[in-house]
Parts: sequence; C-alpha cells; structure tokens
Amino acid sequence: MDNAAKGATDGNGLPPPETIYVDQHRISCDGGGGPLGHPKVWYSLEDGRAVCGYCGRLFIYDPEKASRR
Repeated sequence: MDNAAKGATDGNGLPPPETIYVDQHRISCDGGGGPLGHPKVWYSLEDGRAVCGYCGRLFIYDPEKASRR
C-alpha cells in the first residue's frame, strides 16, 4: 500500500486516495470496515486498475508490488 506523503493533497485540499497493489484480478473494497467503511463492493481489474466508487481507493494489479506488503 502506498500512503500519501504527509501534507500532500489532491488539488481539492483533500489527501489523495489510497493506492493498493493487488495480485488478483477480482477484488473487494469495504472502505476499511468499521464505522467509517461502506458496503462491500466487488471490482474486476481487467484493465489492470479500478477505483472504488465509494471511497476512491485505487486498486492496481501488480503482483510484484503486492507481495511486498
């Protein structure tokens, strides 16, 4: 997982979304669960990436980077 550099923003004053490297082409996102989460949704990474429509997390298919977590 890449975390935004401290103090970095996305141009709207908000921190950039979290980037998560994965080693599967089908993934789910629940926003991290708990009270700040969202309903679980599933995404297909046929194009190698997907953005969660709820929380903005960016999922990128990269088995090499995913294995470093």
